[in-house]
Amino acid sequence: MKKIFPVLILTFLSLACSIEQVVLLPLPTSTAAPTSTTTYTPIPTATPVTPTLTFTSTPTLIGQKTPTPEQSPTATVTPIISVTPLVMLDLDSPTPAPQMDGFVSVLVSRYEFFKGAKCEPSSVEFTVQAANPIKTKYVLLFARFKSMRAERYGKWTSIPMQAIGAGTYFYDLHSSDILEEVYFQTAWVEYQLVATNQAGREVGRTDIFKEKLAMRECVPTTTP
Repeated sequence: MKKIFPVLILTFLSLACSIEQVVLLPLPTSTAAPTSTTTYTPIPTATPVTPTLTFTSTPTLIGQKTPTPEQSPTATVTPIISVTPLVMLDLDSPTPAPQMDGFVSVLVSRYEFFKGAKCEPSSVEFTVQAANPIKTKYVLLFARFKSMRAERYGKWTSIPMQAIGAGTYFYDLHSSDILEEVYFQTAWVEYQLVATNQAGREVGRTDIFKEKLAMRECVPTTTP
């Protein structure tokens, strides 16, 4: 027993020294493994980059008057403004005269007459003068009705005029002489003159006279 005890002491001491050596040994320094870093690269797009506009607001001072600069003796140039004058319509100005090829004159006794034969005047007299009495053999009066309320026309009526000598022709026109009289009560009478030679060839023609002659409705009144 006495021999075992010193052995245990020596064993304990040797174990303590070995433990101290193990503790005192420097630990190896661990080197951090390199870490792979992924860098984000933006993908270019087709959308243009619009620069941001910066607006600097100018403060407005309320109640502050801007000093009036002193006038210097400089010449003042007044701009000349060109103004287009307005065209004034003269309602009394005569309308352009119609062409009268082959005729010297066309005379009408009045500007309106009444439809039928119960109201007077019931007719209008036409007197025309041919420009070339030698070549002119016949003169035709063409007439038709035109409504005063709508674009509605009657049929053209060809009426031979009476020769009274020296290239002058005459006709007394009544409403019943014109076609489709029954369809019109108050209307314009449009007319045109045409001159022909002996063979029937045209030697003169006027324009169509429009809104120059009016036919009025006849409304007879009883006289007490």
